[in-house]
This record gives sequence, C-alpha cells and structure tokens, in this order.
Amino acid sequence: MNYKLIALDVDGTLLNDNYQISDKTKQIIRRVHEEGSQIVLCTGRGPASTLPILDELGLEGTVITHNGAATVHSDSSGKQLLHQYPFSLDDIQSMLQYVRSENIHFDVNTPFDMYIEKLEEYEKQMYKKFLIDPQIVANVTDLLLPIVKFTLFGQPEVLDRVQQVWEEQKLYGSLRMIRSGDLFIDLMNPLANKGNALKDLAESWNIDAKHVMAVGNYYNDIEMMSYAGLGLAVANSPDGVKAAADAVIASNNDDGVYEAIVKYCL
Repeated sequence: MNYKLIALDVDGTLLNDNYQISDKTKQIIRRVHEEGSQIVLCTGRGPASTLPILDELGLEGTVITHNGAATVHSDSSGKQLLHQYPFSLDDIQSMLQYVRSENIHFDVNTPFDMYIEKLEEYEKQMYKKFLIDPQIVANVTDLLLPIVKFTLFGQPEVLDRVQQVWEEQKLYGSLRMIRSGDLFIDLMNPLANKGNALKDLAESWNIDAKHVMAVGNYYNDIEMMSYAGLGLAVANSPDGVKAAADAVIASNNDDGVYEAIVKYCL
C-alpha cells in the first residue's frame, strides 16, 4: 500500500453535484481501508454534517472539519475533539457590523455547533442540502464563546465585492480569509487550514507525508494537497487548483475518487 492516509475533500470531490457517492466509490474506499489505509474526510463542513457521510461509507474514525479548524474523532463510544484552532468573537466585530448593514447571511461556528441570527428560505434550503441544523440566537456576540469559523453565504458577485472591500480595508485583521466555494467566504484562525490539520494528524499517527494522498477541488484544498506526498485535483477544479496539484483526475461527477484510489493506491 503506497498511501497509509487518504485525505478526501467532500463537496465537489467525493460527492457529485447531486450530493451523492456512487456505489463503486463507496466499495473502493472500504476496500482500501480494509487493506490498511486511514480514510480522513477533510472538509469545510462541521462534524454534524460530515460524520453522516463517514457513516454512509461504512466507516468510523477521524474527520478534519471547518477547513482544518477542528479535528474530531468519532466511534461507538462518542465524539472527541482532538484539536482546534479557535479565535474570539471580538476579532470579528467590525465584520459583523458590515454584514448586518449589507444584509449578508452569516453563521458562526464552534467545533460542534453553528449559530445564526436569522433564517430565510434561501438559506434554509442551503443548510438542508448540507445536513446542517443551525441554532438561531438574537445576537451571536452574546454567546461569549470561542469560535473556529465565521462564514458568509451569498451570491458570487456579492461575495466578490465583500472580498475586495475587506482586503482593501484589512477588515479581517489577523484572521485568515479564504474562499471555500463560489458561495462562501470563511474567516478563521491564521493557522487553521486543511494542510496544517492533516500534518498534525499524520504526525500523531507516525505517518510520513510521502505516505499521504490528498484529493480536493477548491482553493481551500491547496494546503493539504501541497503537504501530501501526492496531491490530486478533480477535473472540475479551477485552473489555479489544478496547477497546484501533482496530477488531475476525473471530475466529481465521473468518480474521480474511485479513479485516484485504483490508479495510485491499488
């Protein structure tokens, strides 16, 4: 077995555009797991919407969530937070004022919970699609909790404008701002990314980077693809992500993960 740890992005990589996993991809993932590889889902999702996918694969174990900000282990005994990169609600006060004044939807996330201040039908359907059940509060600032991710959700042209303004004004301060999809902007601890989380996990398992394979489709996957001994981009990735990969495989709609495992692991 060339790769002892296989890191898989979820949306746009493991899941097709209908948010499904083909039977042959499920079977090949279980097979490579049975032959000794650790399967780790690495996603922008939180644990609550990631662990059901692990269950669907017939596996239990460790997932890297919130774009690397929280690593969680789950088995029959329960869930355990292994590592997190938190920050304070005080760090996003200026950004909260901005999104409220511009009527841009947002949520704040602790490792296991998501909080929002309003929920309209468009956002409701998005959360349903991603298996998320957020908690509605009057003011997220009143939570007085450390958080791991602050996310904006909106149309691409709206988020393009936000990204430009915030970069010009450095509104995000010392936090890291990334585009985790056309419809999402994430603010996180500057150390939080999938690459750092994957490195920490691999080292805790005594797995060298050369024995790690990572498959992704978007800019938030580049760090983990760069860390891994083999970093693969599915064909539906933007050109910048493909350029950062060691190789390009079939798209998420054409069983790219299946192709990767058959070609490089078995």
